[in-house]
Amino acid sequence: MKTFPRGIHTGHKKEATQSLPIRKAALPKRVVLPLQQNLGVPAEAIVKVGDVVAEGQKIADSAKFVSAPIHAPIAGKVIRIEKLLTAAGVLVMSIVIEAAEDVPAASPAKNRRSWKDLDRDAIRKAVREAGIVGLGGATFPTHVKLSPPSEKKIDAVIINGCECEPYLTVDHRLMLERPGDILSGAGAIARAVGAERIILGIENNKPDAIEALTAEVSKEGLSGVEIVSLKTKYPQGGEKMLIKAILGREVPSGGLPMDVGVVVHNVGTAVAIAEALESGKPLIERVVTIAGSGVREPNNLLVRIGTSFAEVIEQCGGLTEDAAKIIMGGPMTGTAVSSMEVPVVKATSSILVLAKKDVGEIAEGDCIRCGRCIKACPVGLMPNYLANFAKLKDWERMEEYHVADCIECGCCAYICPARIFLVQHFKVAKRELQLRKAVC
Repeated sequence: MKTFPRGIHTGHKKEATQSLPIRKAALPKRVVLPLQQNLGVPAEAIVKVGDVVAEGQKIADSAKFVSAPIHAPIAGKVIRIEKLLTAAGVLVMSIVIEAAEDVPAASPAKNRRSWKDLDRDAIRKAVREAGIVGLGGATFPTHVKLSPPSEKKIDAVIINGCECEPYLTVDHRLMLERPGDILSGAGAIARAVGAERIILGIENNKPDAIEALTAEVSKEGLSGVEIVSLKTKYPQGGEKMLIKAILGREVPSGGLPMDVGVVVHNVGTAVAIAEALESGKPLIERVVTIAGSGVREPNNLLVRIGTSFAEVIEQCGGLTEDAAKIIMGGPMTGTAVSSMEVPVVKATSSILVLAKKDVGEIAEGDCIRCGRCIKACPVGLMPNYLANFAKLKDWERMEEYHVADCIECGCCAYICPARIFLVQHFKVAKRELQLRKAVC
């Protein structure tokens, strides 16, 4: 069974939602749209307070390459443009739209065709105009990944269907319910980057998804498409881990997958690309897993971007009496939120609600030099040394020990018997190094 070195085994905790079909959430009466919803440069509002906007209308954009536009998820009126709180706990300039009736939908782009009828530039342009970003959580603008430099020859596209994070089942459901769209999006990606080989990597704890996609490949008579079953291990879905497990190639320190001739995209991203090309639909909604011991009715919902967490949770029966913590994303890489009024954004793969019994106060202890973090780190770093350097604010040694290569997967913190807040230390250090480089 193919896999990568090191990593950890976590409880899956997917039973509550893995068999639940995706259902549409109710349309929100109001949406809040932060203008920073991608890695890179934030978008800028191209509407003003008082404007009436149609569903699907572009309302924010940027002239910068590494950015992605934002579209109105509902028809309505712009009532505010101001800094508002996001799930990340920071204030971000946001557009607030209040729903209104009798507003026509935005006119879809004309002459939409199958990706097979489009050249690579047309695919990139359509993906960019649709505001698509990586829906696995990274939110890197997809059109940028579809535009590798001419000297970077891409021979393989990997579609990531691992979904190794506990609780999350959105990708699993998409593979079961929309295998055709996944393959269509994958074909478009391969056309855009000039790759002849498409590989779908799926963990072996999802045999029904492997079967569904295998059947779709056979039905369509697709050549150059492979389905690879991977060992269930965390973080199997990391780009570098996938490439190592499937192709045996190692992305160099400080490098990108394109440096070894590969691009990796999430299955949700592939579906969004298929929708953009075939119908001109922009990214105005995404599938979200709502799970955990603190929510009454776990579910997989297709939610409009900008809907408040409170509204989404209410559609899942509300909170239990002992609900204690809400996390955007999974328990390994997610972010605890301080308010239920924060909005669903393009990065929101899950709303995880934990009851008091699953939440505890943890005191950071002293390193006992057991070496477990080193054995677990999928990138091959030495987290124990990095943590010491971080506490000493020895930023130069942090850089020397390759803290920038940390993927913040949380394996080291999960396995640490002293419960040292390793990932938090590394995030602080990486931010400090970025600021120092910006000053220079």
